[in-house]
Amino acid sequence: MKKTDDQVLVIFGGSGDLTKRKLIPAVFNLFKGGFLAECYAVVGVGRTAYSDEEYRQSVVFENEHLTDKNKVSQDDLNAFSKLIHYQSLDTKNKEAYATLKERLRALDEEKATCHNYIFYLSTPPSLYEVIAEGLAANGLNSQKNGWSRLIVEKPFGYDLESARHLNQHLRKFFEEDQIYRIDHYLGKETVQNMFVTRFANSIFEPLWNRNYIHRVEITAAESVGVEKRGGYYDSSGALRDMVQNHLFQLVALVAMEPPVKADAESIRNEKLKVFQSLRPYTTEDIAKNVIRGQYTASTIRGEKVPGYREEEGVDPNSKTETYAALKFYIDNWRWAGVPFYIRTGKRLPTRVTEVVIHFKPNHHHLFSANPHLANPQNTLVLRIQPNEGILLKFAMKIPGAGYNTEHVNMDFHYDDLSNVYVPDAYERLILDCMQGDATLYARGDSTEAAWEFIDPILKAWANDEVPIYGYPSGTWGPENADSLIEGDKMTWRYPCSNLTNDGNYCEL
Repeated sequence: MKKTDDQVLVIFGGSGDLTKRKLIPAVFNLFKGGFLAECYAVVGVGRTAYSDEEYRQSVVFENEHLTDKNKVSQDDLNAFSKLIHYQSLDTKNKEAYATLKERLRALDEEKATCHNYIFYLSTPPSLYEVIAEGLAANGLNSQKNGWSRLIVEKPFGYDLESARHLNQHLRKFFEEDQIYRIDHYLGKETVQNMFVTRFANSIFEPLWNRNYIHRVEITAAESVGVEKRGGYYDSSGALRDMVQNHLFQLVALVAMEPPVKADAESIRNEKLKVFQSLRPYTTEDIAKNVIRGQYTASTIRGEKVPGYREEEGVDPNSKTETYAALKFYIDNWRWAGVPFYIRTGKRLPTRVTEVVIHFKPNHHHLFSANPHLANPQNTLVLRIQPNEGILLKFAMKIPGAGYNTEHVNMDFHYDDLSNVYVPDAYERLILDCMQGDATLYARGDSTEAAWEFIDPILKAWANDEVPIYGYPSGTWGPENADSLIEGDKMTWRYPCSNLTNDGNYCEL
């Protein structure tokens, strides 16, 4: 276990929803687990005028998102609340940061936090540059007497140009190794386990290439609509909200070469190579290999749900996609000719995220009596959420005369590790930043490389070069998406929320 330095976590947007719902509960769980340094403090920063006590009441004692209250004692809450502080600040006023600097100096003297600071930007992206500049203007980016780190929430830009601009601006005030671009998907235990599944098991790594894998498929489905985020979502869409960051990070973990070492620099170097190897889309490629869709009104389990254009805050004529499916190739030795398929969407039948490795069928058609079961493909499913685990599908002989076969499942669930605590994604990522481990954080050059691939799609959509298809809420998206999958009778895997008995009972 790495040593955690004495430090202060400063949360810009300290009175916001993410802070109360995710960040404070994550730090509380680290506190209960004994992972915080002996000298530690949290400072919430926001425009709202709170005293320390008022802020503690709001984010600790009245916070329904903290761990199950039945397992939390009043003593735990009282002890944790003493670590929490608040500083009212107009983040757009550079001179106001002198007040924050003085507050941190006082905490350093009181708690001996050694001038080590994490600045977490839980704010709208429009404030990232302003805050970085304000911190630097007051020397809070300096690492002369301690260290200073900056955590930036997604989105990392709106397109390639804005991503480059943001990176250049942040690097005016902070070094690249001080910037931690957080993607909570990478904090999930099952995402990290993909790395181990590949490189720690000799039954998988020798097969993890174009010689044995037919295709790779990644799905991130949500059963909810845009809910109260219509205004934000209508300026973003599925491609920006999910594909450029979350799904591409999964692609990188699946496709990367073995790193020289299991350290941050080596792993992030290999992920960058994946993005650099993506075959660029031509205009014709986008028309054939990219599908966008938008959910329409429907009835789900007897309940009428509105279409996307009927949601609050959404333009009635909006062409923003709530569904995106892509087919693409990675041009390197390992993956030459292997198609990758990724899709994400809202108002799909269930909430599920998984990576599916479809292996090539056996070349020897030995058991060909039944043409439907003659040469089935083996499948490895890496389930990220829910029902987290791993599922391997392979053929077995049906008892009785002859050699009739059927697919059976071999599975593992994280729930089976009943005595092992699985940390929340934000817990893991915040702890990593506390300890200076950037392995699970995105690097600036990787975000730009991903945007380079996505940018032509956005431009084609803006020019209406690609149609947008409607799909009824509660279905698996536009039927046109099935045409992306190569091969006779090949289609997407339609997952259930349950992993073990998939196919026996499903949402649709």
